[in-house]
Amino acid sequence: KSVTASMLCAYYSKDCDSAPLFDSLKIARVASYKEHLNQYHTIFINMTDAFNSAGKKVPAMISSLSAKIAHELKGLSPRLDFSFQDNLMEYLQSTYAETSIPFVIVIDEWDCIMREQSEDEEGIRQYLEWLKLILKDKSYVALAYMTGILPIKKYGSHSALNMFDEYSMTEPGEFAEYIGFTEEEVEELCASHGVDFATMQRWYDGYSFEDCPHLYNPNSVVRAIQRNKFRSYWTQTETFESLRKYIDLNLEGLRDEVIRLVAGEEVVVNTATFHNDMTTFEGKDDVLSLLIHLGYLALVPESTSFGVDNDTIFAVKIPNFEINKEFRNILQHNSHYQGVYALIQKTDELLEHILAGDNEAVAEFFNLAHQDHTSILKYNDENSLSCVVALSLLLTTTDTYTVYREQPSGKGYADLIYLPRPGVQKPALLIELKYNESARSALAQIKEQNYPRGLKDYQGELILVGLNYSPKTKEHRCLIERLHKD
Repeated sequence: KSVTASMLCAYYSKDCDSAPLFDSLKIARVASYKEHLNQYHTIFINMTDAFNSAGKKVPAMISSLSAKIAHELKGLSPRLDFSFQDNLMEYLQSTYAETSIPFVIVIDEWDCIMREQSEDEEGIRQYLEWLKLILKDKSYVALAYMTGILPIKKYGSHSALNMFDEYSMTEPGEFAEYIGFTEEEVEELCASHGVDFATMQRWYDGYSFEDCPHLYNPNSVVRAIQRNKFRSYWTQTETFESLRKYIDLNLEGLRDEVIRLVAGEEVVVNTATFHNDMTTFEGKDDVLSLLIHLGYLALVPESTSFGVDNDTIFAVKIPNFEINKEFRNILQHNSHYQGVYALIQKTDELLEHILAGDNEAVAEFFNLAHQDHTSILKYNDENSLSCVVALSLLLTTTDTYTVYREQPSGKGYADLIYLPRPGVQKPALLIELKYNESARSALAQIKEQNYPRGLKDYQGELILVGLNYSPKTKEHRCLIERLHKD
């Protein structure tokens, strides 16, 4: 966002000749390119810097910004009277009347006040009213552009800044492809720097919108190339601590949804109740909506629907390995999720039992897990059982397998498929789950519907796993078979 803000300043500002930067780019072929290039008085405000410099006091920040901008405007219109105390609107209007040159106003991190001083309701109100005063319906404004994380804050049913066209992680509109690097751009970067694209894809792909199915976090991609190392770079951002705080909130259903997300499942979110701030949480949907805007959750585009009150409802997921790793790191040190991480830590043991074809050991693994971690194993259907299995295999399969859920195979859909990554010498796993039926019926379904045939590009050993949970006996039963797929 900050790079884009700086780019706009370079393009519009009269204080520089930026033609050499843009003449070779796509914009130079647009008819209006020269019409706007370096034609405007441009004001750039980094709101985080301004707020911190004013001791995080909104009135002091407004006064300081007004004085600094007025001082610069005097150089444009030395004959004008700049004695209006703190009245930036008057300064801008008078300058425009004198020069006939409108302003492009670019504000980076416009919502830092709401994020850093979220409890200061009066300060936030003053700040929004000040922005409205200098920006709304002003003839001197050719363009106002603001970057931030949060959607525009509304008070009651109205917004002080309703003159903006707003683009967000839930509604990016025609700008979706500019949220991050596209797949084509990342492929080119990997090729030119000798970086493995498949690994880059696993770590940083995962954001998608209707007309743009693959978007990558630019910051993480660039750092991975610069340092020649794939790792999570989110821990170095301010939002990391936010994630830690929000998933620990004691809201009904939130913990279960976080567990499902870490296991690789999708969850449904209604974003209608989100208050566009970082303090007002009336339910789990509000927290999950915020995590979408922070970039920790990604929309599943084809899942968008509308509720009875025209509420927007999405399915969301953790987008990639990088962010899943951040979630796991937080669960590891969070007392509310200790049972989850204890289960994840035993994943090597479970995989060894499956590869050895030890039916009783696999069944006993889940029996003990259910006894030891009842709080996280409240499953009551095959989907819940699938979540538990995925958690139980999470760490040991992270670097060795690609996981598919409800993957079309043969005549039906296999619950879980684990395909070995290129170069990994391990058999594929095809897991079918049953609730209150039998492990034998699970294995029979795999064979009857010919699930292995659906793995068209895979050749080699295949392990079939049928797992059933009986709510009456509170026990699991497992059947494992090996076959070779040519």
